[in-house]
Amino acid sequence: MRNPIIVALDLPTAEAALDLARQIAPFVGAFKVGSELFTSAGPELVRRIRATGGSVFLDLKFHDIPNTVAKAVAAGTRLDVQMVTIHAGGGLEMMRAAEDSARQTALQSGRDVPLVLGVTVLTSMDGHTLSEIGCGTDVGKQAKRLANLAVKAGLRGLVCSPLEIVALRQILPEKIQLITPGIRTGAEKADDQKRTLTPKQALDAGADWLVIGRPIYAAENPRAAAEKILASLR
Repeated sequence: MRNPIIVALDLPTAEAALDLARQIAPFVGAFKVGSELFTSAGPELVRRIRATGGSVFLDLKFHDIPNTVAKAVAAGTRLDVQMVTIHAGGGLEMMRAAEDSARQTALQSGRDVPLVLGVTVLTSMDGHTLSEIGCGTDVGKQAKRLANLAVKAGLRGLVCSPLEIVALRQILPEKIQLITPGIRTGAEKADDQKRTLTPKQALDAGADWLVIGRPIYAAENPRAAAEKILASLR
């Protein structure tokens, strides 16, 4: 099977992230570079990971006017990342601009087209937090609304909570890839993730990729933790 594990390199420095990546590379399918690490280490860190042959999921969740997001996605494409996130809440025009930019930039630069992923509802959010920003209280309904909008915009993948996977699979084209954070093994301390499943549960529900952070990078032995999670999926 294709290794579906994307390990979140949610660490403060390039050295720490690269050390972790070297340890766990045989047991993961890609590495997620998020806001903390990218702000600290910048594009050079992405280049160093790519130089090792590792795939990169650039998780910066762009959300701005369409032209700005298009330029940001173009920059990510030129960095040769395999996935990049944008907020589906940015709207139809913004998402279309992002997908078009990824395709055009890839063609111009001789890169593969990265998978532009629309983030639906963050896994730290629940009905109460949605209500606070004027979106009602039904998380599932909001996720479906944004997912349908993303497909209309031409996106080929979505980021969603594992608890929304089954419902989204019922309404989305089969070719749409679903990437889910909020993965927990059950052995971790409680944190800000509110809607979670285990790795096997998420795959069985229909996820294509699993973003796993703390269960690996915060483990006493990250390599052993990654190997154990991969073994549990087979």
